[in-house]
Amino acid sequence: MPGFPRFQGRGRFNSFTYKEYGNGARLDNGFLVLSKIGRVALRWSRPLEGTAKTVTLSREADGWYVCVSCADVAAEPLPLTEQETGIDLGLESFATLANGTMIHNPRCYRRAERRLKTAQRRVARRKKGSSRRRKAVKLLAKAHQQVRRQRQDFHHKAARHLVRQFDAIYHEELQVANMLKNHHLAKSIQDAGWSQFLRILTFKAACAGKRVVAVHPAYTSQTCSGCGVIVAKGLSVRWHSCPDCGTNLHRDHNAAKNIERLGQSLRGEVA
Repeated sequence: MPGFPRFQGRGRFNSFTYKEYGNGARLDNGFLVLSKIGRVALRWSRPLEGTAKTVTLSREADGWYVCVSCADVAAEPLPLTEQETGIDLGLESFATLANGTMIHNPRCYRRAERRLKTAQRRVARRKKGSSRRRKAVKLLAKAHQQVRRQRQDFHHKAARHLVRQFDAIYHEELQVANMLKNHHLAKSIQDAGWSQFLRILTFKAACAGKRVVAVHPAYTSQTCSGCGVIVAKGLSVRWHSCPDCGTNLHRDHNAAKNIERLGQSLRGEVA
């Protein structure tokens, strides 16, 4: 049963899409012409490439944005380096590569937590329906937007660096939704944004002619990268010491090497 009609608030939707370019939305001498709205001036982030297909307008905390999806965009492959790596995503360091390099975790939300808390309390103190509350809500939204953009900027830069350096990148097939059930680590996991980073990394690799492959995450941290023996250790143990072969290295470095080996084994190229 559909139930009773819902209240159609003016802020219910934050975006709308013209499904066919030229049918309600078109570009004219650098302006965006929208049906029933008129000519809208734009600040272009980059030149339009390919054939425009759809136009989506979305409302953000600091204004309106337009996204034009295009087809037949020419690929820009990067030169091959004949290098491969495995990456172990974590919280102590955002990612650890198979060669031991660690990518610093910026912790964007943690660093802005006090500022966000102050903005949220300002909203709670304002009277509902007042102009002061609307202003406080807008300031809170801008604060969250800044954190989100800082995280996204970091993900784009880290992914671009990896794609330039390696032809194949292997990572664990993480079940982030299940990991968030650990209430002690949920906030830090969401702050890291692993899922968003992997989506960005996969997209950039595809555009650059590189590969991103997910491997099964079972025992990547427990298995010794030197001899393959299972060395059981809890999450608090950050150093891997193998009693059989004497391998000693950081837990995440050990996992990254195992991930790389697992990824290579998928095509029969175990080192």
